[in-house]
Amino acid sequence: MDIIKNLEALIAKGQDSALIRYSLGNEYRREKKFTNAIAHLARAVELDPDYSAAWKMYGKTLSENNQVHDAIKIFERGITVAETKGDIQAAKEMGVYLKRLKK
Repeated sequence: MDIIKNLEALIAKGQDSALIRYSLGNEYRREKKFTNAIAHLARAVELDPDYSAAWKMYGKTLSENNQVHDAIKIFERGITVAETKGDIQAAKEMGVYLKRLKK
């Protein structure tokens, strides 16, 4: 079965969540459909502002879509979120991406 269709069907049934949006964003990113991916990842962090993995994927996707300025802002926000909740590994990973973008 098609993962994207299944996840979209869940949203259509009213079962929207940050995890579903993150998963959709990740699947669209894999298919290099960055506009769709970015929209779902933005919604994921809107639904759950403390979702460190979603912030990281959101920043990576923006970067891959050559939206460097936006990616920098998202990584900075994501690092703050991750550090606040004690998600040190995610903060470190986003810090590495952020340094690369600022070069």
